[in-house]
Amino acid sequence: MSILSKRVILTGGAGFIGGNLVRHMLRAGYHVLNLDKLTYAGNLNSLADCKGHPNYSFRQVDICDVEALASAFQDFRPSAVMHLAAESHVDRSIDSPDTFIRTNVLGTYQLLHQARLYWSSLPEDQKSCFRFLHVSTDEVYGSLGGEGLFSEESRYDPHSPYSASKASSDHLVRAWSSTYHLPVLITNCSNNYGPYQFPEKLVPLVILRATRGETIPVYGQGLNVRDWLHVSDHCFALQTVLEHGECGETYNIGGNNELKNIEVVQTLCDILDRTYPAKNGESYKSLIRFVQDRPGHDLRYAIDSSKIRTKLGWQPEWSLSSGFQQTVEWYLSNKSWWESILNGNYRLDRLGVGGK
Repeated sequence: MSILSKRVILTGGAGFIGGNLVRHMLRAGYHVLNLDKLTYAGNLNSLADCKGHPNYSFRQVDICDVEALASAFQDFRPSAVMHLAAESHVDRSIDSPDTFIRTNVLGTYQLLHQARLYWSSLPEDQKSCFRFLHVSTDEVYGSLGGEGLFSEESRYDPHSPYSASKASSDHLVRAWSSTYHLPVLITNCSNNYGPYQFPEKLVPLVILRATRGETIPVYGQGLNVRDWLHVSDHCFALQTVLEHGECGETYNIGGNNELKNIEVVQTLCDILDRTYPAKNGESYKSLIRFVQDRPGHDLRYAIDSSKIRTKLGWQPEWSLSSGFQQTVEWYLSNKSWWESILNGNYRLDRLGVGGK
């Protein structure tokens, strides 16, 4: 993409991955319009360092709001869309699936529709440079056995309201490519971790509950396996796909870092034992408690990211040991950020036990 055309509408930019991506794209020389509804997981405090940046602007927009979307396209005149806005927590989808269907399915449809109308109106030279990048998850593929990896050709088999809603949005994006020839790209990533992640996710949940002396809940026996990807590696991958990916293609993004959930928890406890020893002298592992498993909890996810590595030259830079260490240190050093969240409605409580 020409540097003159580096104008990106980025949806969900006040969330965890979105906020890190806003920062990354600004460093890469892009003009960024951040559209975010500011739900419980949207936090403008995460972007305090971007406030006043000459290439950054923000609008509080629900992606289901047709008029607001149309106005954003016409006013900002983007050369690309990076679509991250989504309800994303599996446990919350079990309790309130309607919200996930509205945002992830209907919202994606409205964004696609407005993007197509805008793209269709562009001169041919700008039209050929336009890209719509849809950011999705490996959870759309369902659950793996003890062996094998998810590839871009894997069959969709979602098992939760969240993964079903993301699978639906993936199919909508592909339909807009096939039917209307909108130049789209899709990425499916593994579990992200790193700075600014909302505290109900596993890694920050363990760090914050441990440092507060609270028990650390682990679903089932902690044997579910996930592939872990540092958020900064994910952001670089998304920029790479946007700039060099082939339209109509899907790219899986993973860190090749498979761990059982109990191993993640124990590793974080080991880092905390060294970095922030408990006042009672005990290991934080003594706080681990096994609890009732999540309904429909997929056993294992693992990503084959060879396509993006070989075709686009992307490689992750963070190892699990360095990434987890950096993440623990960030949460210990940014107490005011997460305390402002815990002082609101969220209290590190268990969600998604059985639905309503």
